[in-house]
This record gives sequence, C-alpha cells and structure tokens, in this order.
Amino acid sequence: MKKTVILLFGALFALNTGVSAQNNYAGHYTKSLHEVMEEVSKRFHVRLKYNVDTIGKVLPYADFRIRPYSVEETLTNICKYFDFNWWKQSGDVYKIKPYEYPRRHTEEGAKMLAYLNTLYSNKTEFEARKDSVRKEVRRLLEIDTYMDSLVHKKPVLGKVRHYDGYTVQNICIETLPGEHVFGSIYSPAQKGKHPLIICPDGHFNGGRYRKDEQLRLATLARMGAICVDFDLYGWGQSELEYGKNSHQTDRAQVIQAMNAEVLLDYMWNNRRDVDKKRIGVNGGSGGGTHTVLLTVLDDRIAAAAPTVNLASHFDGGCPCESGKPIQLAGGGTCNPELLAFFAPKPVLVVSDGGDWTASVPTLEYPYLQRIWGFYNAKDKIENVHLPKEHHDFGVNKRNAVYEFFIKVFSLDRSKWDESKVTVVAPEVLQSKLK
Repeated sequence: MKKTVILLFGALFALNTGVSAQNNYAGHYTKSLHEVMEEVSKRFHVRLKYNVDTIGKVLPYADFRIRPYSVEETLTNICKYFDFNWWKQSGDVYKIKPYEYPRRHTEEGAKMLAYLNTLYSNKTEFEARKDSVRKEVRRLLEIDTYMDSLVHKKPVLGKVRHYDGYTVQNICIETLPGEHVFGSIYSPAQKGKHPLIICPDGHFNGGRYRKDEQLRLATLARMGAICVDFDLYGWGQSELEYGKNSHQTDRAQVIQAMNAEVLLDYMWNNRRDVDKKRIGVNGGSGGGTHTVLLTVLDDRIAAAAPTVNLASHFDGGCPCESGKPIQLAGGGTCNPELLAFFAPKPVLVVSDGGDWTASVPTLEYPYLQRIWGFYNAKDKIENVHLPKEHHDFGVNKRNAVYEFFIKVFSLDRSKWDESKVTVVAPEVLQSKLK
C-alpha cells in the first residue's frame, strides 16, 4: 500500500512539474486551451460557447496573446492559432466556431470597402476595374463551360392555370444531358408586352413553393410583370434528380446561375409578350446573392432588387453562393462591389436589423451611393432598411420590392392586392415528366 501511494504521488508530481515546465520560456509558455478560455471568461466577464472541439489542445505563449483592454482582440489572437473564429452573440456571449472563408466581421467588411474605394476615384477608373473583374468572375465560376454544354431541347410546359388576374404555368427544361431545371412562370392575365423578372430562390423553408414566394410572384404578375422562379439545385424536384447532398457542392453555384440564364434565354427567345427592355431580377437570402451574380453575368438585366443578402463581410454561407472562388477576382472583391458593377441601372437593396445586412445603411449603401455618383445617378440606388425585422421575405420586404418594380417597370399599382392570390400546394407547381 505504501509503495502504491509513493508511486501515485510521484506520478502526480511529475505531471504537475511537466505542466508548470511548459509555462516558461523553454516550454513556450504553453497552457491548455481550456484553461486559457476559462481565464478569458473570468477576466472579461463573458460567456463562451463552442462549436469546436477544444479537448487536448494547447496554446503556446498563451498569456501573451491576452490583450487586457479588449476581449475581441484577445479572442482573435487565441482563435487564429487553431483556425477558429469568434462571433459576438447577444449580450456578453461569444461563440467560438471553425474558420469560415465566406464570413468575416463587419469591421473587416469596412476595411474591404475602404480598400476598394482607393482603387477608383472616377467613372473611368471604375469602368476599367469593372471590365476586368467581370471577366474574371465568369472564368472563376466556370459558367461558360457549362453553357457551352447545353443540350438545347424543347421545354416541357404544363397546363396554364388561370387565377384572379394572373396565370401560372410550370416549365421544365433539360439543360445538360439528363439534367433539368424545374420552375414556374407567373404571367399577367392581360395581353400585351410585359417586363420579365427572374426570381432566384433562397434557403427559406419550403423553397419556391412556400407561401410568401407565391404571394410575391403572383402579385407582381397581377400588377403586370412576368415572373419566373425555379428550384435550387438539389431542392424540390431537383432533389429527386440529384439528391439532397448535391446542394452542398460548388457545382450548385454554377448550376443555379446557369439555370437562371437558361430560363432567361427561353423567355427572351420564345415569349412574344416579354418586353426585352424591362428585364429584372429579384431574390432573397441566397436568391439575393444570385441576384447580384446575374447582374454581373448578363447585360440584359435592367433592374435588380437583392433582398436580405448584401454585405461586404459575408459572401453567402452555402456552397451554392460561395463555392466557387469568385470573390478572389481582381485581387479580391465582395458582393457590394459586384453589385456596383451594375451602375448606373436601378437597384433596390432590402436589408434588416436582424441578420448580416444590419450594416447596409451605414456601410454598404454609402459605398454604393459613391459608385452611382460616378454616373450622376444616385437616385437610381435605393435602400429600404427594416431595423426591427429579421431574416425573411416578410410583407414589408415584399412591399418594398413591389414599390421598386412599380416605379422602374411602370407596373399597375391598382392591382396590388395579395389577398387575391391563390396559394397552392407544392405538387401543383411541379412539372410532370414522362
């Protein structure tokens, strides 16, 4: 028994000596990450949550990474050693997460826009960068390789369904061999030439079949615009073709951009009721990211309304938005600059206080105003900010979109009435393939 006690004491002594020996010059002042984070929490009176594994991790020069005047600089110094990052939650809570290349802090976005502003002081300088970056975006996205492989088959068109002031027709087009884009065309009931609005979808529950999307597209159609939406890659009917996991790939970004172009080409070439001078694009969240991308890829777009997506510090958290390295174009760019290349055409940016777009009124919008100012067109760039709202496509955001397209495409305001819209089950909006 005595021998056992002595051995146990010796082992504990050796362990303690080993740990303390690490916390000196020879041991690189090493501490366990767990110990360091506990000290940070106590020193700065904050709570730390974790989406990373800290077990067994040690931090060299641990105490020297602490900045007594700033918890955030301290966390930055600690996290970058492990390729982690911190994010401020509500109150005194910080969450530690793995590094995400599309997501940055707001302050980094501000530095990026400040840098970009040094690259051009007038329209001529801006146009030169615009031309080179847009070409590089196409190359990095690899979209031309996909467009060159299109099979150009006739679409499968469903029966036209008639509602109060509008119609809906499902459309399916084979794009690449054995692959399809599935969507729906919302058209005004009245005859004549109408603007066309391509509507990329975001990651909202229910996809393009959800109630708020049907309300928005049908209401725009009632007011006089043709609207076309389509499934995300690996969502809706596309999920049956590709599988759900296909959406979490960089291919999703190219396919979704290609699908928007395929549908625009079809409507442009085959629908005589499309006014080719009034082509718009509008989507929310990830659909807003693809709204911005379409303005870069296609000069036919005449007006754009990206909704709850635009930020200098966030490229989009899904591979369908940021899987391809287009943000590396021109030595480094961001979505606000990509949207700025659309100047001086009319743009509405819808933002809110409950997601990453909270910075738009004070950060991204002033940057965009400066660019539109190069063209003496500041009146063509708008921001509707809803500080008390969150990340959705709710009624106030839809109302902002309606107002914008009424103004730029001369829609009929008297037909603005969401209560006239018939919301249908998802299967009604799906194509029937033989």
